[in-house]
Amino acid sequence: MSETSTALLAFDTPERFLEGLNAWVALESPTTDAAAVNRLMSRVQADFEGIGAAVERVPGTQGRGDHLVVRAPWNGRSNERGITLLAHLDTVHPIGSLALNPIRTEEGRAYGPGINDMKAGAHAAFVALRRLIEEKQTSPLPLTIVYVSDEEVGSQTSQALIEAEAKRSKYVLVLEAARGGGRVVTSRKGLARYDLAVRGVPAHSGSAHRAGRSAVKELAHQIIALEGMTDYDRGITVSVGLVSGGTAANVVPEHATASIDLRVPTMADAREMVARIEGLRPVTPDVTLTVTGGMNRFPYTKQERPDVAELFAHARSLASDIGFELQDLPSGEGSGGSDGQFCIPYAAVLDGLGPFGGGSHTNGEFLDIATITPRGTLLLHLLQTLR
Repeated sequence: MSETSTALLAFDTPERFLEGLNAWVALESPTTDAAAVNRLMSRVQADFEGIGAAVERVPGTQGRGDHLVVRAPWNGRSNERGITLLAHLDTVHPIGSLALNPIRTEEGRAYGPGINDMKAGAHAAFVALRRLIEEKQTSPLPLTIVYVSDEEVGSQTSQALIEAEAKRSKYVLVLEAARGGGRVVTSRKGLARYDLAVRGVPAHSGSAHRAGRSAVKELAHQIIALEGMTDYDRGITVSVGLVSGGTAANVVPEHATASIDLRVPTMADAREMVARIEGLRPVTPDVTLTVTGGMNRFPYTKQERPDVAELFAHARSLASDIGFELQDLPSGEGSGGSDGQFCIPYAAVLDGLGPFGGGSHTNGEFLDIATITPRGTLLLHLLQTLR
């Protein structure tokens, strides 16, 4: 995997990196504002076209922004499975967040909305390709970079695009921010989302209470049952996050709904828990339950995937040569969802390769400037050595 025929390159200086990154951060891009996301997509597209990359712009759907697929100039017509770098340009921060967390550097940190999740990682992909082009080098494998516009809300409009590119890939490198202490991610819990709808029998809550069948009461039974499925020892969590029901205080409620979030560490756990949730039955007579949804992202571990373990070992060796120790999260601690999980059925995935920071999804979000060079150099060397 690791033979090289060209000298390994140095990454950009932090100053040059931040100059380009801050231009992206300055364009606020909340997922829910397609026009704002597309302003950033246009800037990113222009940056890549300016260095000679081929860019395909995929129009957004369902009210979301566009997506970008960037091909390295040397890809040509090769059908060889290559490397895909995966990033998102949408953030959770509404327009106006720049005023609350302005672009600045203080005590070794760079600030701005979305800088850690995940514009720094997204920009690292651009810089890595630019460095190869500047030095007239190529990656041994075809190189593609995918930027999506809706990761923060579940990637509903980009999943098919991500999967299509993963099928063309041998490796997928996800530029999400590094985790605590700069760790990369070699395992992720699976994520399922369900909606539970309860239909009861309405009645006047005074004169005809006995005739009613409360959907809210039934939902309460189901919430207790669902929350009781959580098993911390096994790493399984079930959470009911949103509930609603009823029409008026004096009506036995006919309808009630709840949203369900399931996290599981293994596919065996996924099959078990999916069957339990989809098999829910009512406690109250004359009440019906409807469960919709399913697995959104599948679990994986490096123990179950030798190709992921091999990819991590290669990255760890490169990091050692650069001068830092690369560690991964203990199995089962990668509980957050990632677009890399759409790729795991088709390619070896290494996640969390972006620089490290903190405060994600808050008005104190920051990037640790000292991590730019080592993390960026690791990414660049992966592109130069993966075969």
